[in-house]
Amino acid sequence: CSSYGDSKSTSGEVKLGLDISVPLDGKHVIIVEDIVDTGLTLQYIRDLLAVRHPASLDCCALLEKPDALKVQVKVEYSGFKIGNEFVVGYGLDYAQSYRELPYIGLMEA
Repeated sequence: CSSYGDSKSTSGEVKLGLDISVPLDGKHVIIVEDIVDTGLTLQYIRDLLAVRHPASLDCCALLEKPDALKVQVKVEYSGFKIGNEFVVGYGLDYAQSYRELPYIGLMEA
């Protein structure tokens, strides 16, 4: 899921690329996110999975931007809290570039 596409700002619309086909009834589920910034994608995923009746539904994120949230979402396990800056590298991209960097860096305007 993504709400950014090839932009530095979110469109506000989450696009689901592929849904899961495994039943979640009674299962303990952890959503693993690279980054939680606006919270829109995480809220979408939580809502999508909650109706499938998991025993628990938690989120683990490498990076969290508390000051950028547009909706309040809970991140149970957070690696690092960062400011409201655009970051790339270590899997995070800008317009399909910089994803392969072996570190996380700030993208300047």
